[in-house]
Amino acid sequence: MEPSAHRPAAGIFWQVMTGLNFVAVTAIVKYVGNDVPAAQAAFLRYLLGLVFVIPMIRPILQARLTRRQMTLFGVRGVLHSGAVILWFFAMTQITIAEVTAMNYLAPIYVTLGAALLLGEKIAARRVLAIVVALIGALIILRPGFRELSPGHIAMLGTALLFAGGYLIMKVMSSEVNAAVVVGMLSLFVTLGLAPFAWVVWVPVTMEQVLWLFLVAVFATAGHYTMTLAFAAAPLAVTQPVTFLQLIWSVLLGAAFFNEAIDGWVVIGGGLIMAAVSFIAWREHVVKKRLEAMG
Repeated sequence: MEPSAHRPAAGIFWQVMTGLNFVAVTAIVKYVGNDVPAAQAAFLRYLLGLVFVIPMIRPILQARLTRRQMTLFGVRGVLHSGAVILWFFAMTQITIAEVTAMNYLAPIYVTLGAALLLGEKIAARRVLAIVVALIGALIILRPGFRELSPGHIAMLGTALLFAGGYLIMKVMSSEVNAAVVVGMLSLFVTLGLAPFAWVVWVPVTMEQVLWLFLVAVFATAGHYTMTLAFAAAPLAVTQPVTFLQLIWSVLLGAAFFNEAIDGWVVIGGGLIMAAVSFIAWREHVVKKRLEAMG
């Protein structure tokens, strides 16, 4: 049995901490709000976060990356840069709960992309899970029953672009170590965001810079605790815990940003999360079956 299957309690704990870190990220970005343009805020977050890349410089230099690998890292940087700009923009347009719920679509897009682009087989049960997730998205958006804001459209694009980046990460993680993958993403995204930030640049206060540095701290901590959760337990165990992040986002928005609690968003987000959890569970079952046969 793989080591990760031995510590489900640890996996759940680290996944809970991951959710808290990412909720802190959304809260700070929401607080900074419209005072700093989305592209500039995103750029400053990654620029300030480069301090965490310093320990990764040596592994990057030792990796001796090929031209193909550099190209893939560059493409991922472009996709991630676009996703981050759209995400920061969406945070100024719609509620924290809506942003959180719609971000759950990214793993669904990854499943579709893996089937269409990487040739992975997709069983009927997964197709059904994808349909359930899309129904969840429609419940959140409710087109025809309310006006869709630019923030909703931005989040659809955010999840799609993040999914593209995740697919490239899936390919690269089998070729280079995690430090190289994370470090190259930070470097390329910082470079990718720079021209967009320059176009909309406005003066910033030291307080705003400190808040955006905190975003980098919590985001980095979130990715680290997520890695610990993955190492401790399979996705089938940790993925359902991610739904707590939506609950916390709803409560946070209501308590600190005067956002109305929308039951439809919770229901739609729940359906998407259930679909994502089912897909993770099926992948775990198939993996175990293949290990038993091998």
